[in-house]
Amino acid sequence: MTYQTTEFSDFSSELTSSKEMTDAVLTLLRGMGEDPNREGLLDTPKRVVKMYKELTAGYSKSEVEVINGAIFTVEHHDIVVVEDIPFYSLCEHHMLPFFGTCTIAYLPNGRVLGLSKFARVVELFARGLQVQERMTEEIADCIQRHLEAEGVAVFVEAQHLCMAMRGVQKPHAKMRTRTYRGCFVNDQLKKNDLIQAMRS
Repeated sequence: MTYQTTEFSDFSSELTSSKEMTDAVLTLLRGMGEDPNREGLLDTPKRVVKMYKELTAGYSKSEVEVINGAIFTVEHHDIVVVEDIPFYSLCEHHMLPFFGTCTIAYLPNGRVLGLSKFARVVELFARGLQVQERMTEEIADCIQRHLEAEGVAVFVEAQHLCMAMRGVQKPHAKMRTRTYRGCFVNDQLKKNDLIQAMRS
């Protein structure tokens, strides 16, 4: 996924985009055999368009905008763990939600990130059409790129509705992904410290 700040050139172009999306929802409703003119569906296309714009808000933001300069010089030489950040995303294969938690750990190299920014980074990459594996990698790359930490680790656990409510229909299955950067890749002692920090 490519995340960058997107500005509509004018209000009319935004209306055109919304109209195209609304027409697409109308087509989908008719394809299902529904009557878009019945009372309960009259405003459904507009609601669906508004919902998808909210759920894919990551496309209109950038890493720099999200971090917003909240990087501070701090001499802290032990592992920092930000645990169980909740997120919601959309599977790019079926456009159904997957949701769960993300844990980020890093070993600072003289720079730390403001606490709330970890949640904002997760939201940046979750709010779009995604696969869990790539989202895990993108979060780690973003943290490493901006902090230049000695090491970064990201752990994600999620349930996928594309597996729960369709297809094999296994509603309690969970998927776990993880990735490492820097010293956590090859330094077994540092990785052991990370595992201990995660357990404490």
